[in-house]
Amino acid sequence: MKRRSNAREVVQLREELREAREHQTAASNVLHGTHTELYEGESDMHAYLACHSSSSHRLPRTLQMVFVIALLSCLIVSGPNAAVSIAGAATAAPRAAAKDARKTVSLPHVYLMRGLMNVFSLGMDQLAVIIARHGIEASVHNHAEADAVVSEIAARYSAGDRGPIILIGHSLGADAVMIMAQSLDRVGIPVALVVPFDGTDSYAAPKNVACVLNITQRTFNYMRSGAGFHGELTNVNVSGEPGIDHFTIDKSPQLQGLVLKSVLQAASAQSCRPGVDAPVPHAAAPLRRRGFEGLAY
Repeated sequence: MKRRSNAREVVQLREELREAREHQTAASNVLHGTHTELYEGESDMHAYLACHSSSSHRLPRTLQMVFVIALLSCLIVSGPNAAVSIAGAATAAPRAAAKDARKTVSLPHVYLMRGLMNVFSLGMDQLAVIIARHGIEASVHNHAEADAVVSEIAARYSAGDRGPIILIGHSLGADAVMIMAQSLDRVGIPVALVVPFDGTDSYAAPKNVACVLNITQRTFNYMRSGAGFHGELTNVNVSGEPGIDHFTIDKSPQLQGLVLKSVLQAASAQSCRPGVDAPVPHAAAPLRRRGFEGLAY
């Protein structure tokens, strides 16, 4: 009799062990399934629990709690991640589009070059402020930085920036902008406008330049047409004007106004368009004006 009782207990233990293994497998499937599997598993679990609650073999309460905790954990952990993923996908496309737009945008840029020691050409700083007020990017550099600025321009151009390039300089900075234009010509980069203020020598305008406006008080530093140049070249001679000398020519409000007008026209492609405008150069007939009101050209 005792042996029969032991045999029944062994059979019952084996049955409970088999059921426990089945419950463990079902819980593992729920924990590692996808969201769809999770929800399906949840429905199956409720059906399973309902079925077993009415049977003689009730699911142990501990395993029921395991199921519930596992499901809640998956929902809590996966839910926010899914929301973040959806939000990230929604915002990633606009960010990428804005980044591409910044890469391809082409805006005018004015590079202003000071002369000796950065103390005699502060008119370049004044002009930069005035130009920036009109929404045009402007940066001021020393003439010794000419090569670095040329490299910067070339890098922007290679990156797809085709905005008008405008070079302005005073004294040694005036020499620098003419040499910079020649350097850019050698690598095939067009320049819309070059404005030297009273340079120390005469330079040839290269073929990549659309307009040269040379403002000076001396005849030996007139700019001239170089090989292949078909743009507009103007030498404006302001010698004899009261208060104008080499150290004040770049600070004259009237001359700055003249330059600003040319910059705005070139920046908006109203004039000085490289490869488009090709008027006959008139460097041989320099403008000699008495009175600033007659400087418009």
